[in-house]
Amino acid sequence: MEHVHLAAEEDDLYSGYNDYNPTFDSEELDNDAGFQQAVRTSHGRRPPMTAKFPGTAIGGRALGTSFGVESSFGSESRLLKSRMPMASSMGRPMTGAVQDGAARPMTAVRAAGYSSAMTRGSTFDPLGQSKGPAPPLEGKSEDTPDEKVKILEKKVNDLIEESCLAHGHGDLQLSLDRAKEAGRKERALVRQREQSGNADHINLDLTYSVLFNLATQYANNDMYAEALNTYQVIVKNKMFSNAGRLKVNMANIHFKQKNYPKAIKLYRMALDQISNSHKEMRIKIMQNIGVVFIRMGQYSDAITSFEHIMSECPNIKTGFNLILCYYAIGDRERMKKAFQKLICVPLGIDEEDKYIPPNDDTHANLVIEAIKNDKLHQMERERKALAEKFIMTSAKLIAPAIEATFAAGFDWCVDMVKSSQYVELANDLEINKAITYLRQRDFNQVGAVETLKTFEKKDSRVKSAAATNLSFLYFLEKDYDQADRYADLAMTADRYNPAALINKGNTVFVKKDYEKAAEFYKEALRNDSSCTEALYNLGLTYKRLGRLEESLDCFLKLHAILRNSAQVMWQLANLFEMLEDPHQAIEWLMQLITVTPTDPQVLAKLGELYDSEGDKSQAFQYYQESFRYFPSNIDVIEWLGAYYIDTQFCEKAIQYFERATLIQPTQVKWQLMVASCYRRSGNYQKALETYKDIHRKFPENVECLRFLVRLCTDMGMKEVQDYATKLKKVEKMKEIREQRVKSAREGSTRGTRREGSASSEVDIKADSGHSSHGTSAKGERLSAKMRALPGSNEPYEASSQRDIDASYVDPLGAPMERPKTAAKKRNEDDDFADEELGDDLLPE
Repeated sequence: MEHVHLAAEEDDLYSGYNDYNPTFDSEELDNDAGFQQAVRTSHGRRPPMTAKFPGTAIGGRALGTSFGVESSFGSESRLLKSRMPMASSMGRPMTGAVQDGAARPMTAVRAAGYSSAMTRGSTFDPLGQSKGPAPPLEGKSEDTPDEKVKILEKKVNDLIEESCLAHGHGDLQLSLDRAKEAGRKERALVRQREQSGNADHINLDLTYSVLFNLATQYANNDMYAEALNTYQVIVKNKMFSNAGRLKVNMANIHFKQKNYPKAIKLYRMALDQISNSHKEMRIKIMQNIGVVFIRMGQYSDAITSFEHIMSECPNIKTGFNLILCYYAIGDRERMKKAFQKLICVPLGIDEEDKYIPPNDDTHANLVIEAIKNDKLHQMERERKALAEKFIMTSAKLIAPAIEATFAAGFDWCVDMVKSSQYVELANDLEINKAITYLRQRDFNQVGAVETLKTFEKKDSRVKSAAATNLSFLYFLEKDYDQADRYADLAMTADRYNPAALINKGNTVFVKKDYEKAAEFYKEALRNDSSCTEALYNLGLTYKRLGRLEESLDCFLKLHAILRNSAQVMWQLANLFEMLEDPHQAIEWLMQLITVTPTDPQVLAKLGELYDSEGDKSQAFQYYQESFRYFPSNIDVIEWLGAYYIDTQFCEKAIQYFERATLIQPTQVKWQLMVASCYRRSGNYQKALETYKDIHRKFPENVECLRFLVRLCTDMGMKEVQDYATKLKKVEKMKEIREQRVKSAREGSTRGTRREGSASSEVDIKADSGHSSHGTSAKGERLSAKMRALPGSNEPYEASSQRDIDASYVDPLGAPMERPKTAAKKRNEDDDFADEELGDDLLPE
């Protein structure tokens, strides 16, 4: 107890904690005169002193340590000791001693390990980097079974991912190859586990992923049998939970194979295995069942499925399919009810008003600008456009069926739409009503025109669409003034409407103001660069103006857009022919017959071009093909007959001229050619009968009488005198007629030109569409290609090389009307593209 000190009550228990030695007070160093003197003088910068004796050296006096006793050796020993300091009693180097070539700094002067005397020791290396890099870590051994399993699992997962990515990039074969390789790796993984005794730890999720991906890739590559087998492996394995849902995929494959009963069976099995909590999936499966019933023609069963869906979770597609089923069974009242349900289906999209930016809030404007065209808004627009398409199609489908007349049914649909959320579709339905009138050829005031005129006071978009159709309608009726008026109205309502600009250009084109028409077509192209009608009409306009290179440029651009357009290829071929490049023209026509291989006009044009190039065999081939598809083309018949005469096969030429006689029975030249062919082939009796038949039909034909006189004379027949008398009378009448015509020409500035020969002088009426010469182009071609009939003094067997007589020219000179074909629906000079009906409307 004597060592126990009891604190008095008055003692402070916490005294002494704030006491410290003033020597360590660094804040008072500025006021310490001794310290400041040391700093200002060299005393504070003296080099460290080397210890002479063991112990701490201070000044010139040596103090010994506990074991360091000063000895009385000689001066040499004392000097050696002064240069070699000894260690302290604990083995620590003395202060200021030199060890390993580096001086240990004096205590409290410099930090240990830092020295400016680089020559006295090694470089500063606190981290030991001079010893070299650390040895590599020892890798894990891959020989263990667990490591091998992990490596294989990683490879399988990588292969599945590569397969999915390849499918996303459209490389179906690569995706299938990766899926197969993943299957092989997965089977090797299972064997590895079984060999290592870990069969109970098989990764079922990995096995399921491999099989499911493999079945999917089989189906994507149309390998349906393999896909079904793989799905069957998954479904039969009881270890896979919820594998029964894959029966939906199996049913889809059977649907593609048109095995509808099997598809319905699998759909229903999948439906039984899905609980009621998955309502959306059950609805989709029932929708598939309804579609399969439609394909099978079982509309009543399909109606049952669709009605259940519309009562549980209505959607646009199901409502449309339900209307189709009611239309198929002809149930008017239920069609109306289904249409009312269709327009009441909620779309689940926001109103467009939220995308209208307020003027005063800059931050809100930026947000709205950012979301105005994002993915969500695009999806909303697509959903709304799809709903409008289904409603329009349904209205056009049921309108003629739900009421006694088409107009009444359409009016009912319009009234229903006006009272729904699709109010803006009412005007489009009205325009579709007018277009339906046009398709029914109802052009009267009560029909299309009157319906379209009701839109003149509506909003600009509808007004422009209605005026565009009215302009086109009047243009078809060749009422160009009204067409021009409504084209101006459409342009006023919407100056950026390319259809209105095209119709305006068409009305100017028919007035032959081609420069102005070209300006309207150019403006339409500026508003819509993909407007093919404007580009086509612009090419025709340049062609009419003689600017063939610019026209060619337009049609080449159009061909880049419409790769398989027969009209464009025909125009290109015609332009190259006008540019005197027949080889390019032939190339384009060869491309054209790959699109329309049975077009007789194209084949005939190819024959004409090859004939102009001197290739008779190719020309004959294409003319023969043209005749096979259209055996009523006089030009083709004429060329083929002339070709057989030229090649001395008159018997074959007879059938072509006989066909020409059937087509133009009032033209004597074809019957004369038939008789000439009989005569050339040596069948004189048949030739005589043919000439007699011609004389009965055309008693004033001089050529026929001359050959009758000649034949009867050579054959010694009695009728020769009668024919000679008739010939003289006809020739005399011809002379009188010639004199009258000559006197009429002298007394009048107007008259018709006549052409004839020494053997026959038949009046020729020149066609207004041909040149001022009386002979038509066909007559010239005939005279250039056919051999002449022999003269009266020549033997029947002679083959004269002279051209055929002018009497064989078509007396009327008018070519036969050529049918509009797929390759030449638009005449290269007169016809031009008009804007189609309903350009601004929703597609059917």
